[in-house]
Amino acid sequence: MKLLVDQYNREVNYLRLSVTDRCNLRCRYCRPEEGIELLPQREILTFEEILRVVKVFASQGIRKVRLTGGEPLVRRGIVELVRDIVATQGVMDVSLTTNGVLLAEYARPLKEAGLRRINVSLDTLRPERFAHITRRDRFGQVWKGIEEALRVGFAPVKLNVVALRGFNDDEIEDFARLSLQYPLHIRFIEFMPVGENNWRKEDVLSCDEIKGRVEAAFGELVPLPRGDMDGPARRFRIRGSKGEVGFISPLTAHFCSSCNRLRVTADGKIRTCLFSDDEMDLKGLLRSGASDDALAGALREALARKPEGPCRDGFRMRKCQRGMATIGG
Repeated sequence: MKLLVDQYNREVNYLRLSVTDRCNLRCRYCRPEEGIELLPQREILTFEEILRVVKVFASQGIRKVRLTGGEPLVRRGIVELVRDIVATQGVMDVSLTTNGVLLAEYARPLKEAGLRRINVSLDTLRPERFAHITRRDRFGQVWKGIEEALRVGFAPVKLNVVALRGFNDDEIEDFARLSLQYPLHIRFIEFMPVGENNWRKEDVLSCDEIKGRVEAAFGELVPLPRGDMDGPARRFRIRGSKGEVGFISPLTAHFCSSCNRLRVTADGKIRTCLFSDDEMDLKGLLRSGASDDALAGALREALARKPEGPCRDGFRMRKCQRGMATIGG
């Protein structure tokens, strides 16, 4: 089995692939309400191009693929794309991150196509606050989607919660309580400086602070061992819970030294680090008749430029200029 290893001896086996920059929400920390410059459709990778990228990358050592956006479920044919990626030789795990608006409709077809895991981005459990944050009144649809994902057998279903001071920090205990009631994995994520999201360090709640508040409400958390498919989250459970809680700390306890991922943007650029704007153009190669060997060479060249860790200075980390919708979170 081939391994992809960078110059800092980190094995890179995880591809995060943005399939669109379109989204059916307008979250305040992600996009402006209007004046959004969407990519022309011709600039977005076709499914055929995406599948070729996955095939070549898998031949070089990529084992996990996560589909992101934008909102991946707004892209027509997403179920068929999942089915084809699942069937790609070398790919062992396919997952997807969604805002959940269309999940009730797509949960069963995605499960039947071979998707293994679902992450739902959800920053509030209050319908009126959801409408304020997202500028859309869709909380009921999202919750139905989460329930349907559990019903059809996705395990785990993770909720990604970006915690902001003075914004939704009064719901930390409510989110943690969900893990007592449902077999959900709650993931608290520190607010990151990406694109035009009006990031300010005073808005950031550190994961240590979040964990302290959860423990104050529910008692000392029980640490859980890391699994082969785990990401950077520190995992715990509340005693007696059906699910778990986890903490992802890209600012205060970065995981650069063990980073195993790279990204391909919706418009076909390789990014080896979320916080580095260094990109390599794959789309140009794909559309100029490049061979699979040339694509593999581009992957290796990009990997050779993967930084050791520009986020190692905590709150002084640099801001990524591209928005999350095109990078693919």
